[in-house]
Amino acid sequence: MRKPLVALAVSAFGIGTSEFIIMGLLPDLAHSFQVSIPKAGVLVSGYALSVTLGSPLVALALARMDRKRALVILMGIFIAGNVLCAIAPSYTLLLCSRIMTALCHGAFFGIGSIVASNMVPRAERAQAIALMFSGLTLANVLGVPAGTALGQAFGWRFAFWALVPIGLTAAAGLYWFVPSQPAEAMHLGHELRAVLRPQVQLVLALSTLSSVAMFCVLTYIAPILEKVTHLSPSTVTWALVIFGVGITLGNLVGGKLADWKQMTSLISGLIFLICIFLIMPLLERRMVPAIAIVFVWGFVHFAASAPLQARIVDQAKGAPNLASTLNQGAFNLGNALGASLGGLVLTAGYGYQRLSLASAAVACVALIVALVALRVERNGSAEVDAPRVVDAY
Repeated sequence: MRKPLVALAVSAFGIGTSEFIIMGLLPDLAHSFQVSIPKAGVLVSGYALSVTLGSPLVALALARMDRKRALVILMGIFIAGNVLCAIAPSYTLLLCSRIMTALCHGAFFGIGSIVASNMVPRAERAQAIALMFSGLTLANVLGVPAGTALGQAFGWRFAFWALVPIGLTAAAGLYWFVPSQPAEAMHLGHELRAVLRPQVQLVLALSTLSSVAMFCVLTYIAPILEKVTHLSPSTVTWALVIFGVGITLGNLVGGKLADWKQMTSLISGLIFLICIFLIMPLLERRMVPAIAIVFVWGFVHFAASAPLQARIVDQAKGAPNLASTLNQGAFNLGNALGASLGGLVLTAGYGYQRLSLASAAVACVALIVALVALRVERNGSAEVDAPRVVDAY
């Protein structure tokens, strides 16, 4: 089943590049439309909110459709959205086009996770999902730097045009290689009850907290490396590429670990992550230790996060489409909250080196939630395994 998973990974690569490329193009966009950088930044937060709020509605709308057909339609939305971004004559229309593109994001990863997990034996589900998400992590290594360079060389519109052939290639791969998967009968009340189960809500909380811990630092990683580590802008770019390599490898290793011991790998990863955030301020002042810890951080963070998408599919029996999509919304919600938390830390005057300590505190909360989830899981298993006493009278 390698070809279908590669088709899903190519799709994830295109979607991930489209999401994050905007950050490197903000100055050009602001100048082109004569708006401030903060207003241009709404293109980032607007996308994240569209994923969080709009994607579950899209997932519900496509819930009765064959999953392969749904994925092709969502990739069509992606292609159309990027074409509209490339030709947008005003800031408002560009924002609307970004919101339209974002609608396919969460639903695609939610449905794609189910498709990937259904194509392999149960013992390999997390690895299959991790392979699909490797496209998203590779977007940070290759797609975003390449797209930013194209945009800076030929204009920001060219960066969006470059995403169109990637979308067309992905759509063709989905059409030719992904097998049809009929959707189960969907009942809205049943879907809502399924996602409201404590086990599912705990996974969503973990996804949000993991994302908050990451983006509290990642949002400000460039100024950290420039002002604390004193790296040149070109060296910062290479440091981010190394970070991208770390998250790509961590994602793949985390998938294997999750198929082995799902909760053990998650809890162990969070413990390592807390340690990394605590020692990060001590290593940020020198180039080699700083770049090394950035790589290790990316590796461990994604190794710890990889089990979450597989876990949401396992825990949300009866509503995998909606739950998987909500998990993507939780990640994007954490993106926005993490950036805001980092901004609050800096506004309070604590400095860049305190950001990782704030992330460590969030990771501690995530660890507590993971331990609660483990206890709930064990209690549930104990109830299922407990012998029933039949009243003979």
